[in-house]
Amino acid sequence: MIGGGHPPRAHALRGDAARAGSATGRRRWRILARGGRLRGAGPRRARPRGGRLRARLPRPRPRTVTLLVVGLALLGGGWLWLRHSSLAAVRHVSITGVSGPDAGRIRAALQAAARDMTTLDVAHGQFRTAVSPYPVVKKVRVSVRFPHGMTIRVLEQVAVATVLAAGQRIPVSADGTLLRDMTINGSLPVVPVSVDPGGTHVTGSIRAIVRMLAAAPAPLLTKVGRGSADADHGLVAQLREGPALYFGGADALAAKWRAVAAVLSDPASAGADYIDVSDPSRPAAGTGSDSGTSIPSVSTGTPSSTASPTAPNAQTTATTTNPGDG
Repeated sequence: MIGGGHPPRAHALRGDAARAGSATGRRRWRILARGGRLRGAGPRRARPRGGRLRARLPRPRPRTVTLLVVGLALLGGGWLWLRHSSLAAVRHVSITGVSGPDAGRIRAALQAAARDMTTLDVAHGQFRTAVSPYPVVKKVRVSVRFPHGMTIRVLEQVAVATVLAAGQRIPVSADGTLLRDMTINGSLPVVPVSVDPGGTHVTGSIRAIVRMLAAAPAPLLTKVGRGSADADHGLVAQLREGPALYFGGADALAAKWRAVAAVLSDPASAGADYIDVSDPSRPAAGTGSDSGTSIPSVSTGTPSSTASPTAPNAQTTATTTNPGDG
C-alpha cells in the first residue's frame, strides 16, 4: 500500500461497526422506553403507577364466586336453623337466689320464659318482663350450657329501711323500691310517713331520707332506729342508743357518714345528744335540748348551716371534732 492512512478494508470495517453500534443503541432505547430489560442488566423492577406499586391479583372464575356465595348462604341458614331447633332447646333450668313469699311464683315465671328459648338464642328482655310484677327482683343473670342447660341467678333488692304508714311497715330498698311482699327485718330503721306512699317507689323527701340511710356503713345502719327530716336540721338519723345525727341536705352523704363515725369514735363526744355533720369538714357534737318536731318533708338542695344548733330556753354545749383526728 502506497501513502498514509488506513487500508480500504479497515475503513469498511469501521463503518460497519459504527452503523451496527448506532442500530444497537437505538434498539436499546426502544426497549427501555417500552419498559423492557436489556440482557445482563439485572432483575427487572415493577414500574410504579400513581406513586405506589400495584399487585395484580388473579380474577376469580365465575364458578368459584357462585360456589362461595352458595356456601355462605348454606352456612347462614344452617346457623339460623340450629339456633331455633330442638337440638339446642332449653330442657334443664336451674334457678338460684330467690327467697320470700313470692319465690314460687318468680321461679315459675322464669322457667316458663326459659322454655321458649334455646341455649343459642337467649332473650334477656323476656326474663325482665317475666319478673317485672315482683319488685323484690333487682336483676337476672343467665348462663347456658350447650346443648340443653340454663342457669338463672336472681339478684334481689336489699331493704335498707321500712316506711311506717298507718301502723303498717313496708320495706324499702336503696333505690326507693317498695318491697311490699318482703319479710321485714326488725333491725331496719323506720321512716314514719303520714300517708301510704302508694305505687312501687317512694319519691320526694322520703326518697331523700332513704338515700341518707342507704349511704350508711352497715355497722352504723344497724344502730339507726329512725330516719326523718325537719325544717331546722334537714335530714336526721336517730341512733337507737345514742345521739341524733343532723345531716342537713342530701349531698356528700358518704363524707357525712365518715364524719359521724369519726365523732362517735372520739371519747370527747361521749354523752352527746346530737352530732351535726351538715358540714362534714367541721362536725360538731353537742348536748342539750335541741329537738324539733320531725316531719317527712325536706329539700334535697343545699344543706342548712347549723354547726351548733340551739333551742330556746335550753343550755347547750357543742364540741367541734376534726374527723382526721380519730
